[in-house]
Amino acid sequence: MAVKRLPNGLKVGVKGKPTCSWAAGDAGYQIYHDDEWGRPVGDNIRLFEKLCLEGFQAGLSWLTILRKRENFRKAFKGFDFKKVARFGEKDVDRLLQDSGVIRHRGKIEATINNAQRALEMVKEEGSIAAFIWRYEPDPKGRPKKLTKKALMKLTQVPESAALSKELKKRGWRFVGPTTMYALMQAMGMVNDHIDGCHVRDVVEKERKKFKRPS
Repeated sequence: MAVKRLPNGLKVGVKGKPTCSWAAGDAGYQIYHDDEWGRPVGDNIRLFEKLCLEGFQAGLSWLTILRKRENFRKAFKGFDFKKVARFGEKDVDRLLQDSGVIRHRGKIEATINNAQRALEMVKEEGSIAAFIWRYEPDPKGRPKKLTKKALMKLTQVPESAALSKELKKRGWRFVGPTTMYALMQAMGMVNDHIDGCHVRDVVEKERKKFKRPS
């Protein structure tokens, strides 16, 4: 039987519901898409984890990162940046031998560096969340109808470029404007579930109820 084509680039997911096409073919992806991606986050450690994992994802597929996520959490002390900031060369060597994570020296060292910068940010700004949420894109600049075609053009926005520039100025690494836009998508700063996706409206309701950190 031929599979019914859905409008707007949607696909039927593993739950039999219209879903963003990138999540439709894998059960793990579907769970992440349905339960986490785009849901607003204001917790410092969760944001630090997302920021680090987006950095590790650079040049790779997100599914690769997702499948190693629990290994990453174990290797990086639950992404508690207070603990990661104390990592030294022995920890770098240990992580380079750990097949459960991405064994890329630059990204590992960047994670440790960023943990140290996170401590500075909390001291200076009050929290990571309060700082990052200042860069929430203006709703007026968002597409009126989010189609797959429109989404493909949203690899970065002025706000992600500004966030990237400021983080780099503060000494953060692997925080380019495209990576920062991916962070915005993941942490619910934008709702990039395309129109017709079965969780888009649910995510939007959560975003409206979410109290922005200050």
